[in-house]
Amino acid sequence: MKRPTRSELMAKFHDMAKRREPIIGGGAGTGISAKWEEAGGIDLIVIYNSGRYRMAGRGSLAGLLAYGNANDIVKEMAYEVLPVVKKTPVLAGVNGTDPFTIWDKYFDELISLGFAGVQNFPTVGLIDGVFRANLEETGMGYGLEVETMRAAHERDLLVTPYVFSEEDAVAMAEAGADILVCHMGLTTKGSIGAKTAKTLEECAPLIDS
Repeated sequence: MKRPTRSELMAKFHDMAKRREPIIGGGAGTGISAKWEEAGGIDLIVIYNSGRYRMAGRGSLAGLLAYGNANDIVKEMAYEVLPVVKKTPVLAGVNGTDPFTIWDKYFDELISLGFAGVQNFPTVGLIDGVFRANLEETGMGYGLEVETMRAAHERDLLVTPYVFSEEDAVAMAEAGADILVCHMGLTTKGSIGAKTAKTLEECAPLIDS
């Protein structure tokens, strides 16, 4: 599949927005998941490390823990997913706080594999409390994810970051984000869905703010 350019994708998505059509993106942990998502008409497919853990029967928050190298896992999954996707843009979930990633080289690899864009996952945005404060204080905070998304934008990749507050949204927009994805928490269904979650009615005003 020819990798769609950022300008091509944004022209399509702006047109959809004018028609008030929802832009639907979804994660794929296997080739068959991606294949059927595309058959269903999805607009964006995202590969991130938590997809592999989900397919192994684990919760998606496993993707935030030290069970594997998130950026390497995404490259491995690319060989399963990208060959079976015919026309839908595929994005890579990248761990922007990884201190062992050489980003220019990594983006070269993503582009050569056929990824059309990136999203910041795993993300420290899902972490709060003392642990989050310590991450921020020791140079492993959300700001690194903002800079990684900025670097991806400069490589003309589609950038669709998760944001968790108005401050996050402003920072990512200024970094060149194309689509802001307001993260409202974990899903509640499935075999291991979360019990603590916001309702759709609660989410709407938060997103609008």
